[in-house]
Amino acid sequence: MVREVIFTEKAPAAIGTYSQAVKVGKTVYLSGQIPLLPETMELVEGDMAVQISRVFDNLQAVTEAAGGGLADIVKLNIYLTDLSHFPLVNEVMAHYFKQPYPARAAVGVAALPKGAAVEMDAVMELA
Repeated sequence: MVREVIFTEKAPAAIGTYSQAVKVGKTVYLSGQIPLLPETMELVEGDMAVQISRVFDNLQAVTEAAGGGLADIVKLNIYLTDLSHFPLVNEVMAHYFKQPYPARAAVGVAALPKGAAVEMDAVMELA
């Protein structure tokens, strides 16, 4: 199968040896996004809701660059340094997703890149 690397300036550039996303057939594997501002590559300032929204905005930019949108995400993985923020993730996510919701996992982790409190990656299936 042919692999297509997905890149957009509307999401943070990769900060390591990875691509923002890779498309194989109709499946797109989105790398983890933390609440970085694409323009500055710095963490967004604000409370946890602002940080979670920034992650969804970054994921949305990559899904659109791949020819889809958040509605095409079939699996979403969420990593939190504090699982007490899980209800807030649900609240913010409801502004970005409509039913049917993607399959999802939420995992508590000790640390994330750049000291972020939240990271998400996803798998998207294009029509």
